[in-house]
Amino acid sequence: MNYSTIKKTAVAASLVAALGFAETAQAQTPTVFGGRSQYRTWSIGVQGGITTPNTILGGSNAFGQKVGYFQNKVGEYYGLTIRKQFSHLFGLELEGNRGRIKTYNHELAPNGGVENGLLAKSAETSVNWAASLNGVFQLGTIDFMRRENAVNFYAKVGLGVMAHNPVQFSNNDFTGNEVYNNEGQWGEEIFGDREATGDRDNRLTGFVPVGVGVKFKLSEVVALNLGYTMNFTDDNLLYGPARSDYKGKFSQVYGGLEFTLGSRDKESLTFTNPVATLYDELKDPSLRNEVEALKQRVSTLEGTVDQLSKDSDGDGVSDKFDKCPGTPAGTVVDGSGCPIKFPEAQQLTETGSGYYAPIQFEFDSSVLKTESYSTLDKLAKELRDNNASVTLDGYASAEGTEAYNLNLSKDRANAVKQYLVNAGVSASSITANGNGESNPVASNDTEEGRVQNRRVEIKK
Repeated sequence: MNYSTIKKTAVAASLVAALGFAETAQAQTPTVFGGRSQYRTWSIGVQGGITTPNTILGGSNAFGQKVGYFQNKVGEYYGLTIRKQFSHLFGLELEGNRGRIKTYNHELAPNGGVENGLLAKSAETSVNWAASLNGVFQLGTIDFMRRENAVNFYAKVGLGVMAHNPVQFSNNDFTGNEVYNNEGQWGEEIFGDREATGDRDNRLTGFVPVGVGVKFKLSEVVALNLGYTMNFTDDNLLYGPARSDYKGKFSQVYGGLEFTLGSRDKESLTFTNPVATLYDELKDPSLRNEVEALKQRVSTLEGTVDQLSKDSDGDGVSDKFDKCPGTPAGTVVDGSGCPIKFPEAQQLTETGSGYYAPIQFEFDSSVLKTESYSTLDKLAKELRDNNASVTLDGYASAEGTEAYNLNLSKDRANAVKQYLVNAGVSASSITANGNGESNPVASNDTEEGRVQNRRVEIKK
């Protein structure tokens, strides 16, 4: 594989990588504003400028003489571009040009071109057409004057083919005798026939354009485009037979106009500045109105939240749902803001008649409460120590049928008995009775009274 093939393969690989970058860059398009559909992404351009056979990187010309960059003759160069912008960072551009490239020596060069025994002093290459596919990388956008104007900086690299025919002259004004002109005899070239056909007017050469430029936004449709491009080839016949070790190159300085296609209502993606757009609420009246409406809705919602969360008495229940406003601070309340009345904790009390405080139960339950354990443990110890006996009378509140409540009261008395037996008291010394709803100690018309009636009384 020769140097030419390696170079083209490397450039092709870079273009493939650029396409991959385009897909990645699409994700960076400011989709928060609607994605690419809200932008204009296609543009066409016209450009014109001059060419020179050297580049800013320096080097010798085709005739072996080192010259200053502007000492060479200049030729005209003009063309068209079609570009698709994939994001605010990257686009692909198809570029076509034609024109002329000129070079000359003040003196006959010792390694100058030779044809029919004459030494060439100048050469003019007619570029009948040149086409390239370029990746355009947006380096940055600067906005001015409320973002109605902008400046965009870019760089580009690509791969192209051009059809050209060099003509060499015996003097340095490009008007003397033609020392070399191979028009109509080409056919073996870098891009094209691999076997000489000898009947082509132009030689096909591959080239790599590398350039930078700047665009000035003149309006929503038109931009001024200024740029500089270096074109590198692997062709040592770009200016005709001269130095065999020289690879042809030339550069172009150009200016032109670029026209963005699509609706004027949409912004050009080329000049989009995502950072600026984030802070550009006032540019679009509809967006401003949306923001103001949203602020109003948020303000209303905040007022509603404040009203719902207002708690004047500090009991943890908002005023809107507080059924007992003005509760003293520190009072334990329920979900409606009303104080919770807890039954007093049972204490073991012994009276002169030998009675103990009753054992309380929950509604429709015969399960002992844990708060009753200490009372029953003390009672069990006293019964064991004194070998005494005890009578347990179970009762129920008035809810439900009498028969049901009778059985429930028996279950409550037996629950206390079983605890005492488990604590070491002889079962024969314990009498358990169920009395149902009889003998209430409080009114069954209130919950407070019914709570007191769900009990087992202890009698020694």
